[in-house]
Amino acid sequence: MKKLVQIVCVFLLIISFQKLNGQDVQFSHYMFNNLFNNPAYSGVEGYTKLTAMHRTQWAGYAPTNGPVGGINSQLVSLTSPVMRYNSGFGFYVLNENIVNQLNYIQVQASGAYHLGIKESKISIGFRGGIITQNTNKDAYVYIDPDPEIENIQATQVRPDFSLGVNFQHKDFYVGAAFNHLIEAEFGFGADRNRNPYPKDLLLTAGYTFPINYDVNLTPSFLVRTTEFSSYTFDVSAVATYKEKIWGGLSFRQQEAAILMLGYSFLKENTLKFGYAFDYILVEQSAKSATSHEIMVSYRLPAISTSGKKVVRTPRFRH
Repeated sequence: MKKLVQIVCVFLLIISFQKLNGQDVQFSHYMFNNLFNNPAYSGVEGYTKLTAMHRTQWAGYAPTNGPVGGINSQLVSLTSPVMRYNSGFGFYVLNENIVNQLNYIQVQASGAYHLGIKESKISIGFRGGIITQNTNKDAYVYIDPDPEIENIQATQVRPDFSLGVNFQHKDFYVGAAFNHLIEAEFGFGADRNRNPYPKDLLLTAGYTFPINYDVNLTPSFLVRTTEFSSYTFDVSAVATYKEKIWGGLSFRQQEAAILMLGYSFLKENTLKFGYAFDYILVEQSAKSATSHEIMVSYRLPAISTSGKKVVRTPRFRH
């Protein structure tokens, strides 16, 4: 275990001198839905969970010319274990609308194999799906007539693949995922105008500390690097009271400070609701000052075929 931690620390140190360029939406609630970041997280929690998120980035953003609108994203995901085969299944749909000019839809399915080691498990996952780009030609503003605008394909579909690994303990996790391995490209009417989804590497980790009998503190981070030439990171800390109420702070490099609040409902806290407020710290003149995000997740009741009562471990079960 000590050697594993040393390897991870050295790896993080190497990439910490890079800078970032990414394309996927960055959710403030990333620690509540690691399936979106890493296919190896499919079914790793040991129960079936549905999660929905909506993010309004740069609320009220208005460009100098063209339609009003920032970046609006919706994510719906499902993760479930496949107990008989020590594996898991995951699925998500992401819809992202960019200033009413571009719309991206991702439909992705993933699977993972879990190898149990005492109180831990190592998981290897694979994800495959499609990315669809829809272009609103009427929303583009140009000074001189440009015939290339008329040649833009309104809808383009490309395949997409990802690989991931994850180490899960009852108190912490460490994961790495290689996303957009084939760098799907979308054209804009000419070969020189290409918009690729660049390959990126995501590193995630979190650790739960018991502060006292009622309160747990979970610091976590997410690092995203694009071909080791650029990077960004989120650093967060979430405090949970009696597995019922949580609140936290987060910082996104070169972007924003974030406040998170949440509450769990129903028996065994199976229904969770969270809200995140982002305040932009960098380049406010080019963006709107605030972003908003809501999250709802529901853990389905466990089905036991043995007739024995299922006992859950609450630690780090977001």
